[in-house]
Amino acid sequence: MIVGRNALVEALRAGVPITHVYVSERIDTDDRVREVLKTAANRGIPLLEAPRPELDRISGGAVHQGLAAQVPPYDYAHPDDLLERAHAAAEPPLIVALDGVTDPRNLGAVIRSAAAFGAHGVLVPQRRSAGVTAATWKASAGAAARLPVAQATNLTRALDGYRSAGVFVIGLSADADPELAEVELAADPLALVVGSEARGLSRLIAASCDLQVRIRMAAGTESLNAGVAAGIALYEIARLRKH
Repeated sequence: MIVGRNALVEALRAGVPITHVYVSERIDTDDRVREVLKTAANRGIPLLEAPRPELDRISGGAVHQGLAAQVPPYDYAHPDDLLERAHAAAEPPLIVALDGVTDPRNLGAVIRSAAAFGAHGVLVPQRRSAGVTAATWKASAGAAARLPVAQATNLTRALDGYRSAGVFVIGLSADADPELAEVELAADPLALVVGSEARGLSRLIAASCDLQVRIRMAAGTESLNAGVAAGIALYEIARLRKH
């Protein structure tokens, strides 16, 4: 399910295949609702009116704002597709890989930041990781419709494949040295690896990184969640690339 007004607008604009759209009875309309209804009608997508309690059940308790859509299971990209996307744009690859991030809302926040700061995709492991769900779509504010998410059966091997293709793999770690802002790698092909808030990077993934860097924070500050950490790091990389 895709839920929420922004998420549905972005999904329809991006041509995401939608089976049907649920609309709450007596919905308060705005420009987004009108666009969803008009686009769905023009494409022949069935519009089903539903009571709000039914929408609550369908969306699994996510904040749906009176709109939800049924879609086929998410079609994950192959890890190599992210490199091809960068090459097609004639840009140095910038890929965000997540290690042990299990909250779909964190994944959605990472997708949103990755799209905002020019990344070419997000890579997640197939097991023990958040996948693209309704909560992910909601947290991404629709960016999941524009930015591909690839799934790797083995994250370590996928990162090794990127390295063989000339991509520099850097991991975020609170205990690392140097700081990200001090590393002169922004213009190079990069894969930025972000670990979970609780455990950080796993041992195998940390060992597979070419370099580990940290984000400057005030002394005594607790660790950042994956969505916030990725957003800060991607902003810094985008700033460095601009200069």
